[in-house]
Amino acid sequence: MIVSKNKINLINYLVALVILVLIYILFESVSTYSSSGSDFAGVEKFSSEQELRNYLQESAEFVSFGYLSPSEIPTNMRTLAMSQDISYEKSAPGETAEPKRVSETNVQVLGIDEPDIVKTNGKEIYFSPGSWGYKGYWRYYEDTRKTKIINAFPPEDLENLAEIDKTGELLLHKNILVVFSKDKIYGYDISSPENPDKKWVIELNSSFVSARLYDGKIYLITKNWINQYTSYPIIPLTYKGNPISVEYYKIYHPVNKIPVDVIYHGFSIDPISGKIKNSISFIGTSSGSVVYMSNNAIYVTYFYYKDLIELINNFLNEKCKDLVPLNVIEDINRLRNYELSDQAKMVEIKIIFERYMSSLGREEQRKLENEFLNRMKDYMKEHVRELEKTGIIKINLDLEVEASAEIPGKPLNQFSLDEFDNHLRVATTLGNSLSQNANDLYILDGNLKIVGKIKDYGLQERIYSVRFVGDKGYIVTFKQIDPFFVIDLSDPKNPEIKGKLKIPGYSSYLHPIEEDKILGIGKEESKVKISLFDVSSPENPKEISKYFLQEYWSDILNTHHAFLLDKKHKIFFLPGRSDGYVFSYENYEIKLEKVIIDTNARRAIYLDDYLYIIGDNKISVLDENTWEKVNELEF
Repeated sequence: MIVSKNKINLINYLVALVILVLIYILFESVSTYSSSGSDFAGVEKFSSEQELRNYLQESAEFVSFGYLSPSEIPTNMRTLAMSQDISYEKSAPGETAEPKRVSETNVQVLGIDEPDIVKTNGKEIYFSPGSWGYKGYWRYYEDTRKTKIINAFPPEDLENLAEIDKTGELLLHKNILVVFSKDKIYGYDISSPENPDKKWVIELNSSFVSARLYDGKIYLITKNWINQYTSYPIIPLTYKGNPISVEYYKIYHPVNKIPVDVIYHGFSIDPISGKIKNSISFIGTSSGSVVYMSNNAIYVTYFYYKDLIELINNFLNEKCKDLVPLNVIEDINRLRNYELSDQAKMVEIKIIFERYMSSLGREEQRKLENEFLNRMKDYMKEHVRELEKTGIIKINLDLEVEASAEIPGKPLNQFSLDEFDNHLRVATTLGNSLSQNANDLYILDGNLKIVGKIKDYGLQERIYSVRFVGDKGYIVTFKQIDPFFVIDLSDPKNPEIKGKLKIPGYSSYLHPIEEDKILGIGKEESKVKISLFDVSSPENPKEISKYFLQEYWSDILNTHHAFLLDKKHKIFFLPGRSDGYVFSYENYEIKLEKVIIDTNARRAIYLDDYLYIIGDNKISVLDENTWEKVNELEF
């Protein structure tokens, strides 16, 4: 009998629904799954190179499928911005005038700096511009210019001092400017800013993931793609011509088998000399990777699917005995015990169903297809947490593994993690349109054991932004409207949603301007929207002010580094497509205070009471007391 097209659809739908994908849709991202059905068992180092290769061989045999990720998600912000106005007071000026107020990069945790395209020490501005270009249909960022060193204070002395012929994100430690430039990291002595002196270079033989500067050390995370044919040792870095090698016995791996495609490396680096102090390596997946750092530890996450073969068997046994003959189910059950790869088992499942479907008429095929799809969707609503997992590795600041865990779902970004009072809070989203989106919040203790959780808020929606402030959490989910959740986290074992506000649009960046006032920046329809939320009554959050900017994009929707808050003057800055915007929130009302046009505005800083709007074309300096322009420097 000829196999009908409807029968082929059912076979494809069977596999697709079980793994939460439709194989006829072009998905945006790819993921894999693990066949380990046991509870999470932690991590350990490989004992031999052969053990490592066997692990990778088994990983390569896992079935790989697309992961349904809705295209409407607008942003993948890298980190969570901190809750305080980031600045520091300098001592009274001596012979050389120096500002008393100096803003710093908007970072996640106070005192832990993050790379960005602008840094200042209160005297000079270091700016590493670049340009967007197109290659075919792909938009890419190209560093085509030089890093500029600009005399910034006092503003009347604004001038170019020097340039460095390398560009990239920057860190500044004492008199060392660190430039993360494509496949190299450079350290420049800028004691004499007119004559920057290259002191050290680290060559990257791996891909940059993230970096932090804390307590006089740079913490660097990179990754290498690996498979069963990878040669060892791996050499992720080279310093002064000396390779930094990673042998098999230095590599951690999850005890349970999971699909792996990358090896992560962590390094602590002396920014003065560039010397590598400590290192750590562990394998994971490239999907859902998030790096979050607190004052106590570094957390790295990765996402994967678990045990699809078992899920298929359980579904057939629990839900389909009245739809499919018992001998078909038994044939599939027997596959569990066969010495076959998961890929081979999936092929066998298709063959078994093809054989059965070929015995049915077209009407029976159509009936079975519809019934099967509806039952699978219901089943996945109940079992999605058994399938979608995020692994978490906790690393102390000496770069040693302290703990590991897995939780259901996938964090949006680093923003979704926060450590407070020796507890880690993680917000995740599960499922998709096939299994009904749901969102969870997990609270883990210092050993990464789950002690509290909230499940199933924002059903049929996905997380768009998260903000943790002390013992409170603020989460925005979105589908057609923007539910803004206020969560009480004061008791880690019993977190509780206290209030919820539904408004049009969404906020993809949240920033507390006061203890009970939260600023949200996102979009409504096609316009950038700014909202101010009053959370003084957690049970009854309110949107007390809003403003629609006639822009369809701001870089704040991509990175929190583009945001600046000046609490003294009650203003904040955000860039548009080319212009810079300064807003006031005096009396808790959002007002547009100043527009700087034709600058290709990227960032803003303040030195004393002067606001510096930094763009690709020029720097404009405004007096924050009068909003008059006091100087300008064109590039």
